[in-house]
Amino acid sequence: MTIKRSTWALPYLVFLILFVALPLVMVLVYAFQDKDGGITLQNFVKFFNTPEDLHTFVYSIEIALITTVLCLLFGYPAAWILSNAKLNKSSVTVILFILPMWINMLIRTLATVALFDFAKLPLGEGALIFGMVYDFLPFMIYPIYNTLNKMDKSYIEAAQDLGATPAKVFTKVTVPLSMPGVWSGILMVFMPTISTFAVAELLTMNKVKLFGTTIQENINNGFWNYGSALALIMLVLIGITTLLAGEESQREDETGGVI
Repeated sequence: MTIKRSTWALPYLVFLILFVALPLVMVLVYAFQDKDGGITLQNFVKFFNTPEDLHTFVYSIEIALITTVLCLLFGYPAAWILSNAKLNKSSVTVILFILPMWINMLIRTLATVALFDFAKLPLGEGALIFGMVYDFLPFMIYPIYNTLNKMDKSYIEAAQDLGATPAKVFTKVTVPLSMPGVWSGILMVFMPTISTFAVAELLTMNKVKLFGTTIQENINNGFWNYGSALALIMLVLIGITTLLAGEESQREDETGGVI
């Protein structure tokens, strides 16, 4: 008996249903219910009428944006150098940048805490941003490096043949063609940063609360409906960010990225 190739996808389908689709459906259902199981919008009304939770949400977006911008500022030059055969002659250097991705994030965060303790630096917002950048920088470098490495070098050669300076080649050819990798890196940094809670707790000794911590506290205290509403708000924000980044990346692909 011949087994269809699609049959091998069944375990993956079951996994998606049980651990992806079902939890999302549960969040959606709980978010629009009260504690008695009735349909309500009070969970969302409560969020907008709770200044502390609203401030935490806005603050989390601010921290995520700062982290993403810093990762981009540090990550793009690193990715460009790694993809430049004249500046980087060894593939070992690439592995050294990617290597931190193989280590559990909590272990890296604990190492950061130990580093701050050793240097007698205070744990707080500065440590949080430093730790976030350290944790998520490889996720910005790799997609940009991958895009730059696969980029058609004939565009650069054509620009040079037409008399473009190195600065013009970089700004008019390299940067536009690398934008799909940039958008991928932004998503890979922004989405987990805005929803994290363990990293913030460790790096600030619970002095700074992010939105993920607010969700965790409500779930742990039995407020499933309100916690689900907060989680749904975050999912909507992440979904909108993904759609906008996807549309921008698609526009870059259609125009070729070169203006």
